[in-house]
Amino acid sequence: MTATQAASGADGALLPPPGDGRTVGLTDSAAARVAFLLREEDGGADVFLRVSVSGGGCSGFQYGFAFDDQVMDDDLLIEKGGATVRIDSVSLDLLAGSVIDYVEDMMGASFQVKNPNASSSCGCGSSFAV
Repeated sequence: MTATQAASGADGALLPPPGDGRTVGLTDSAAARVAFLLREEDGGADVFLRVSVSGGGCSGFQYGFAFDDQVMDDDLLIEKGGATVRIDSVSLDLLAGSVIDYVEDMMGASFQVKNPNASSSCGCGSSFAV
């Protein structure tokens, strides 16, 4: 898969990139927070939020969120409301069908991944098992 931009459907969910059925959604709340953080991070020029999955955490896999400026050929590109998010193809295999949200409540604020591929997750929601 080459670098691809996902298009938004009428309900805000992402449509699959051409030739690929794997999608990841970004809520309006998450897009607004990413856009804000990118503006704060060196003006956001050529910087994006990379979402990844790696081995570790208390459930087997853990989510990673980091600013990055290195584009990979196999990245899924998500652009919404001034936010730019990229996900590598290996992580995308584990994130397909997920929705990334940003939640603020009395306990704090965080990005949360609603992952239909996860058979279980830890109490804090930062790691999961398949």
